[in-house]
Amino acid sequence: MKQETHLRANGPTRLQRDLLPRIIGLIRSDGLERGAHLREVALARRLQVSRTPVRAALEFLAKRGVLDWRPRRGFVLSQPGDSIAADGLPPAPAEIDQLCLKIAGDRMAGRLPIEVTQAELLRRYAMPRPLLLRVLDKLAEVALIERKPGHGWLFSPAIDDAQARMESYEFRRLIEPASVLAPSFKLDPLWISEMRHRHEAMLAAPWRETSSIELFEMNAAFHEGLVAAARNRFMLIAVQQQTRLRRFANYNWTYGYERVVASCTEHLEILDRLAHNDREVAAALLRRHLDNASKLRRPTEPY
Repeated sequence: MKQETHLRANGPTRLQRDLLPRIIGLIRSDGLERGAHLREVALARRLQVSRTPVRAALEFLAKRGVLDWRPRRGFVLSQPGDSIAADGLPPAPAEIDQLCLKIAGDRMAGRLPIEVTQAELLRRYAMPRPLLLRVLDKLAEVALIERKPGHGWLFSPAIDDAQARMESYEFRRLIEPASVLAPSFKLDPLWISEMRHRHEAMLAAPWRETSSIELFEMNAAFHEGLVAAARNRFMLIAVQQQTRLRRFANYNWTYGYERVVASCTEHLEILDRLAHNDREVAAALLRRHLDNASKLRRPTEPY
């Protein structure tokens, strides 16, 4: 398989690494037995990603012996779901994460122009070209940068001042609670369980500098997942655009670990309400959560 070759050469991408424990979590929560068929389309829909990273993650699990590949059937479990351990899954490479943080911080501080070349980045960061390409791939994977036609790279726009940040929260305060209250809103209980697990794991793990990346991506998955459950493509596109604009500022976390705990706790409270279909209270808690976040100030921002 073409994607399998990519995995063997370079290791899983960030999105694929993120999907590995989530897929294992779904296998466990579904109580799947040995021989159960894992369908790419169904997994992609439940995880709210495209089929390509799901297929790559399944190929990686097959290489680790968790799954078997069978002609005309696809991937099947090689062991009972409750016997699968997440131990040994590849950790996020700290060096690449640290470089992503460095580049994002330099762009936010104006030390990098909006358009750059690989040669400029190689000179500035003094890293081997293969490492730079892996860093750029990761930044491109989350839409922080894109390759220009012909030559060079273009950074995405960012919410980079206090006024724009406040306007962003005002917009999200209108869209996100309304999504929870929409008549079409329907949230998969397995998504609630998976999201609760990710938040509890974040609270239990020691905080590191590069944890800010995992924190933001988990946060983005939470908010986009709530809006996606409203089944309104225009609401979802709007919130996904907000996510892209917020990434630069939030990859470099400056609010302290206490805010991490507060944010995760607020998310868990919202999830608890949604698990009991108490959407009115959940929407109110979500509105309060966004209000609390909007009042935070970076060290360089005035009150």
